[in-house]
Amino acid sequence: MNKTELVDAISRDSGLTKSDSDKAVNAFVKVVEAALKKGDDVSLVGFGSFSVKATAGRSGRNFKTGKTIEIPPRKSVRFKPGKNLKDCVN
Repeated sequence: MNKTELVDAISRDSGLTKSDSDKAVNAFVKVVEAALKKGDDVSLVGFGSFSVKATAGRSGRNFKTGKTIEIPPRKSVRFKPGKNLKDCVN
């Protein structure tokens, strides 16, 4: 499902217009991005939670040349599904 299909499904299930559904999806994404950028977690009970995890820098190897390279530290977004979502999928 892509964003357009998601907006259509939300519009159909909620009774909102497609324009309002699109605004809602965009607002949700924007709010989650802002919260994660600040370092906050976003938890939706039953659905799951988004969090930011920092990984340390480390040494790696370029497989083509065999040279050692330094991989810088970075942050990545993690999603942990909630019980209801796990049960729905299984």
